[in-house]
Amino acid sequence: MSPRQWARDLTMGVHFAVTGGREGWVRMTLTAVGVGLGVALLLLCTALPNVFAARDRVENARYDYRYSDKSPQKADNTFLTADTDTTWHDDDVRGRLLEPEGKRAPLPPGVDSFPGKGDMVVSPALKDLLASDGAKLLRERLPYRITGTIGESGLIGSHELAYYAGASGLTASSAVHRLTEYGPPDAPAEKTDPVLLLMVLVVFVMLLTPVAVFIAAAVRFGGERRDRRLAALRLVGSDSHMTRRIAAGEALAGALLGLVVGSGFFLLCRQTLGSTEVLGVSVWPSYLDPSPVLAALVALAIPVAAVLVTLLALRGVVVEPLGVVRAAKQRSRRLWWRLLPPLAGLAMLYPMIGKGRKNGEFNQYLVIGGVLLLLIGITALLPWVVEAVVVRLGKGTLSWQLAVRRLQLSSGTAARMVNGIAVAVAGAIALQMLFTGTQSQYTKATGQDTGRVQMQVVFSNPKTLSGVEREFSGTKGVRAAVAPAISSYGDTRRDPENSNGLTVGNCTALRELATLPSCKDGDVFITRTRSHYETPSNAAEIAVVKPGRRLYIDPSYGDSTERGREVPWTVPANLRLVDARKDSLQDANGLLVTPAALPAKAAPALISDGVYLRLDPSVPDAREYVRNTVARIDPLALAFGWSATQENAKYTSIRTGLFVGSAFVLALIGASLLVSQLEQLRERRKLLSALVAFGTRRRTLSLSLLWQTALPVGLGLLLATTVGVTLGSVLLKMTRTPVAMDWSSVLTMTGVGAAVVAVVTLLSVPPLLRMMRPDGLRTE
Repeated sequence: MSPRQWARDLTMGVHFAVTGGREGWVRMTLTAVGVGLGVALLLLCTALPNVFAARDRVENARYDYRYSDKSPQKADNTFLTADTDTTWHDDDVRGRLLEPEGKRAPLPPGVDSFPGKGDMVVSPALKDLLASDGAKLLRERLPYRITGTIGESGLIGSHELAYYAGASGLTASSAVHRLTEYGPPDAPAEKTDPVLLLMVLVVFVMLLTPVAVFIAAAVRFGGERRDRRLAALRLVGSDSHMTRRIAAGEALAGALLGLVVGSGFFLLCRQTLGSTEVLGVSVWPSYLDPSPVLAALVALAIPVAAVLVTLLALRGVVVEPLGVVRAAKQRSRRLWWRLLPPLAGLAMLYPMIGKGRKNGEFNQYLVIGGVLLLLIGITALLPWVVEAVVVRLGKGTLSWQLAVRRLQLSSGTAARMVNGIAVAVAGAIALQMLFTGTQSQYTKATGQDTGRVQMQVVFSNPKTLSGVEREFSGTKGVRAAVAPAISSYGDTRRDPENSNGLTVGNCTALRELATLPSCKDGDVFITRTRSHYETPSNAAEIAVVKPGRRLYIDPSYGDSTERGREVPWTVPANLRLVDARKDSLQDANGLLVTPAALPAKAAPALISDGVYLRLDPSVPDAREYVRNTVARIDPLALAFGWSATQENAKYTSIRTGLFVGSAFVLALIGASLLVSQLEQLRERRKLLSALVAFGTRRRTLSLSLLWQTALPVGLGLLLATTVGVTLGSVLLKMTRTPVAMDWSSVLTMTGVGAAVVAVVTLLSVPPLLRMMRPDGLRTE
């Protein structure tokens, strides 16, 4: 057959679709909407490489930290910057103090000029947040005057909370960096974790496969009516091959219109996503520009898929001049070839079993091909499963019999409706098993007791003991504040032969370090380190510290300029030997002293580098009050909450990406199922009207519709669970992780799929009731 003949027949099919009257436009519109939903999601996926690249580009352009120990000298092109990041509830706020040291100091990306002292430039989202009624505590923490906003080039997303505040008098230190430019980090890039890369590949395949499955089903909307119309073409002289090409042309028209509709949906989503935040992730609309190559591939693949799917579907339909031979008893579907895709997928994945993360990266092509074939295998197996089950069903209520008979006549149509949700559930179960199984590898115990301490503050510079505990103890929402101060002692004023650490704190603080029999202000303790022998391993130190012996607090060494600051101290008679706690908040080996036991002159030598806080759970904003106190005492201090575990950042970001992508895919599947359901109801409108006209109760027909949906969905979810568990087990074996079934997660994923179908079914009830009217028998 010549290309010219193909083009003529396809064009004729497009013409029939466009000029087919109201019926043709409704059919083409349903196809276009279905295909358009899939195209929109595919275009969003083609934009993901640009999203990642744009976010990395912004992060690198504004990077202001150097791992090198060498700091540039003050010059006309240098500036000082300090990290003042904070947290507002669960949202991170990126903050920097800036002080230019010359006229040629570079500006951070997105900023037009350096803010003056007491001023700040903020991101649009932070500006809106600070203007809201509920951000009073955050306004107190950021007592700067807003003089401008940060541009898009300086933010990784439209909802990022960030600010640059002006400062003066900063001094280069470990907390304040002197730089000559912004730029990417000078630290070597981390080696890619093969298991994390495997997760990324599986996530993409799992998210895109249901979309492709649905698009393939969407181009077959209105198939039964279309096939009956084709009989008229045979009557006027068209042969069977030409008829199929004309039918493919009709599907091509819907697919082409679907590309236009999908582009519109994509532009709408692009603009909407630029002003919203999903699970803490936001982007700019400009980030969502599809890759030209991938977008062109989508534009080419959709029409080609529409033509091929239609031709393939019509292979099992005999279109004759007097009608369509479809209702005759069909030959049972064969099973053997339907097992080939999943078996081929397992064969592709088998060579990588046991590879783990220590034997190089996984072969990307084998991973993508293997997972894809396993998921696509569901679409091949599900029609056979549905047919094999419904053919054995029979007796029951009238609604049951109507549903079963309908499924027996068109089990393929019912299976096509469920394919998308089954593929999505199978992929979700496999990924959930993979994430659950490997979670322990990317989650480590911190050893922090969250019931004992809820927050910790680490100062940028050591603070003197006086006033620190009082500041935090007086903060709203703080039950207790422990700020052990540290110093040192020696047996001589200068260059002592024997010296060790000295920890000062009230009884509450010291009890967090050692097991004390009793304690009051003025007591002194010395901790012993347990060993395998009867004598402590720090016996020599204990021998130096004896009641009545003269020691020197903060002794000097060599030619130190701090000579003369040594404070003489006589060890009191109430010295007691105690054991250090195994879960001590700090290294507590040495002397433990309450403040009253030291001379007043020793106060300047006692410094605290952090505070441990116990919060009142009845105060909802306790953490925000603490952060405000920290910002007032030391704007460069680090305040963070204690957590029993800590997750790998990349692992967490991949899981977040999965949740975001799954939300879009589930929304697509729900919308596609609704469109498919409406198309099926439209096909059966006259049949439903006829049944109602003959006295069939609407309740019976509604229950019949429910059974027609529930049976294929139940079988599809059962098959999806089987394939998902199999795929998840193989992925775990590939990562050298023991296979353990988390049935709660499996049931959750299955339940989510069932819930989507249930919602779609409920939404289709009102249209069903409108169609069950006798006047639906009227025709043109």
